[in-house]
Amino acid sequence: MQTERARQLLLGSFHAAVAAADPARDAILATLAEEAKKADPAFGGFSAERGQAFFAAKHTGGKPDTPSCTSCHSQDPRAAGETRAGKRIEPMAVSKNPSRFTKVEEVNKWFGRNCNSVLGRECTAVEKGDFITYLSAK
Repeated sequence: MQTERARQLLLGSFHAAVAAADPARDAILATLAEEAKKADPAFGGFSAERGQAFFAAKHTGGKPDTPSCTSCHSQDPRAAGETRAGKRIEPMAVSKNPSRFTKVEEVNKWFGRNCNSVLGRECTAVEKGDFITYLSAK
């Protein structure tokens, strides 16, 4: 019984790693890393833990009805979300939506809109990279 559970966990981890590995997403992350390094020469890499904290945190400065990413995307990034107008948003987790964060234009568009809505400002390269890193591991 434990062997079967271990096998399922291992396969789940394998599928998540395969879903997370994407040359287009890797290129977006590399560009964000270059930007982060220019802004802070001590930048040491992106963090899924920081990305998770950012995703779940309640922020100030943005619109009152969207204080958090979870306002529209739900607490579980593997689940579908919903816009304030009631439109379905596909899961943010790469394991459930492998095309997430693979198109530069879409990444720029949605970070531009959503960061301003949630934070009242643009996201930094580190915030974007941490966010993508977290959701790539989900």
